[in-house]
Amino acid sequence: MASGNSWLARQRKSDLVELAEGVGLKNYEGMRKSELELALDEHLSDNAPRYQADPRFQDYFKSRARAGGSPVKKESATAAAAQVTEVKVSRRRTIKPVEEPVAAADDEPEEDSEPPADEPPTTTSTATALARTPARALALASRLQLPATPADVAQAVESGTVAVRARVATLYADSGLTEATQTTRDWLSTVHSIVSAIALFELYRLRREVLPDRYAFTIPAVPAVGVKEEWRVFLPDMFALVTAGFWGPTLTWLATSVVVPGVFGYFFNLGAAHRTGGRGRKASQAQEYAVDPLTFSVVKAVLTYVVYAQGVTFGGLVNPESVGRINGALYSGWQGVLVGTAVSTLASVYDAVLSK
Repeated sequence: MASGNSWLARQRKSDLVELAEGVGLKNYEGMRKSELELALDEHLSDNAPRYQADPRFQDYFKSRARAGGSPVKKESATAAAAQVTEVKVSRRRTIKPVEEPVAAADDEPEEDSEPPADEPPTTTSTATALARTPARALALASRLQLPATPADVAQAVESGTVAVRARVATLYADSGLTEATQTTRDWLSTVHSIVSAIALFELYRLRREVLPDRYAFTIPAVPAVGVKEEWRVFLPDMFALVTAGFWGPTLTWLATSVVVPGVFGYFFNLGAAHRTGGRGRKASQAQEYAVDPLTFSVVKAVLTYVVYAQGVTFGGLVNPESVGRINGALYSGWQGVLVGTAVSTLASVYDAVLSK
């Protein structure tokens, strides 16, 4: 039985089955190839407005239009329509059994048959070859647009780079790192921050002397996670807090490096006196410190030299043993403390100059 459309006749049975599934054709599983061609031809003819814009059926409608323009082909189309009607009536009256493997073997030569001789070669041979591929691949290929020139490729790469750079900048701005960085810089850009950093460094060195580390436990080796050796963990000995060996050096350092210099810096506040008028009215909008950093640094330097270098005890208030332990714990002893006070003094002077 001949097909009513030459484009359908050129398709393999597997392609026709895929087309039938794509258009929603019913009861096509048991059909032979010729019957499936006629059923698809009838369905597509009855629903032409629906499928004319579908890329999968462009060649079908072209072939149908060529067949409709020839009187001979019109007669063939009429005969094919009659055959379709005959097949439909036959399908209604009988139930077609499942095809045996022999019938499938008969279909294979029919699927591999050459196109009809009455169909002349056209310029759509490439499109016909593409039509043998799955419908999804054909639809994807029709929408794919490749760069035409190397300049287009370079422009596409540049556009992608710009998009990635813009995305990274957006993520950085949304993360809040800019605000956190600015806040940290503002907080550290003061003389008091410099003085505090120096004091914390001294305290860190002193802690190792007055609150020594003691062995606590061991973390065993775990080769499964890459830990090949055991790790001994040491923690500060908190029992030292209740001994005189902790409080003697700690109180001596606090008195000479924090408390006494802070008291002098509060009362001998040259910056605050300069920025206020005779009646306490502010005369400048520059920053005013509650504790004058310059006075603090000078007093700390004097006390350090007198106590730790000259050994003055102020009538027994300072324990020489505590002074020795502090000298041994701090970086470079009392000389290192004097270097820290020199740094804070220079920072105080520089800050006063910038405030003018």
